Amino acid sequence: MTTYNALRRLPAAAEYKEGDVLFLCGELFGRGYANGIVDEAHRAGMTIIGTTVGRRDADGTLRSLSAEELAEAESTLGGKIINIPLEAGFDMEPGAGDGRSVVEQLKGVKADDWNKVRFDRDNVEQARQQGARRFRANLGLIVSELDKMLPAGANVLFVHTMAGGIPRARVFMPLLNRVFKGQGERFLSSEEFWNSDLGWLCKVSFDEVTADTFRSLIDATSSLREKVSARYTAYGYHGCEVLINGAYTWQSYTPYLQGWAKIRLEGIAAAAWNEGVKATVFNCPEILTNSSALFLGVENSLYPLLAALEKEGDGPHAESIKAACTALLVDGASIEALVAKANDYLSAPLTVALRDLAGWPQHNRGDQQDLMLTCSAELLAMNRNPKEIICAVLSQEVFKAVGRLMFDFSWAPDAPVLWLNHDVIAKRLVTAL
Repeated sequence: MTTYNALRRLPAAAEYKEGDVLFLCGELFGRGYANGIVDEAHRAGMTIIGTTVGRRDADGTLRSLSAEELAEAESTLGGKIINIPLEAGFDMEPGAGDGRSVVEQLKGVKADDWNKVRFDRDNVEQARQQGARRFRANLGLIVSELDKMLPAGANVLFVHTMAGGIPRARVFMPLLNRVFKGQGERFLSSEEFWNSDLGWLCKVSFDEVTADTFRSLIDATSSLREKVSARYTAYGYHGCEVLINGAYTWQSYTPYLQGWAKIRLEGIAAAAWNEGVKATVFNCPEILTNSSALFLGVENSLYPLLAALEKEGDGPHAESIKAACTALLVDGASIEALVAKANDYLSAPLTVALRDLAGWPQHNRGDQQDLMLTCSAELLAMNRNPKEIICAVLSQEVFKAVGRLMFDFSWAPDAPVLWLNHDVIAKRLVTAL
């Protein structure tokens, strides 16, 4: 297991400047963690260069962005995108034998028959290898273009943002909704799912997309490290310390099936670090984004940040955050009541029973998930408008603080894996960003 290593003090300000480069390995969609570090790079005057995962045509062909798509993507990034499709994964790669992809093999499979699905694992492995070859080949082309754009001697911050990897077959979403959101008869044990062939496929895909692409990025850019000063960052999750009964305590969202891939990601950073490469995985706090919306209840751990702001010094910015949150509450509700309800959930025996850092990630239980989802619904009901929620305010503040912490720490990194908990997030927020 990775040694638990939490950032406790604010790092010194990074010294990136005009002429230095931030390279984003992954495409920005909506607002999320990656925006925080990109915003910091813009503020420092760095050149921003990004990538795209490409798009799939109706027949499944992977292609580069059209002129209109490229303009929109570059506007979102605020920089230039090297327009070579960098989609990771293998779910649409032709398999051995009849050449059908995993997605094609799963067409017509009904959700009720999920545990009857069986894969030829050699067939899947061939598709995985083919997808990895495609990814590495396109990444090589991108690095060749990037080489032409990098000034000799520049500081280059490589930011890996690739994550996920749920195969794009219709059978998965109803199943995963039961795993992550199911209650009563709709509840599906994450362990039962994970031990099935469909669960095995997810594991292989998560490893490939979330973790192995980081190793590919580090390897593909090895020649550039002779020309520039390179640093690498990636986004991890391995639970997070939040205030519970007045003390910062590690806890985690359960079930987090991508957790095994995140541990693999940490191992890749540690191996690269031992090779002399400045690569750091930042284990970030829970937030609610478009990509995390599947994990209903993950936001329960976000509310204690309001208490952490007060504990770490409060101040004008903290007060503005609390005021923005208060304005979103229903009549009669208060920030204190919101935080207290979240604390009740986080300190409940059912929640504490699955709090095991050494054994992370944990699988769900029906009673635990029922408690989590019930609490989530009660907390969300304290918002006046379901489309304007406190979680969104807090999530934006977290990814801004995380962006600054990652940006500053990456200048003089001293560890391959780092936890960013609510204490240092709050310290960052109560100090001028």
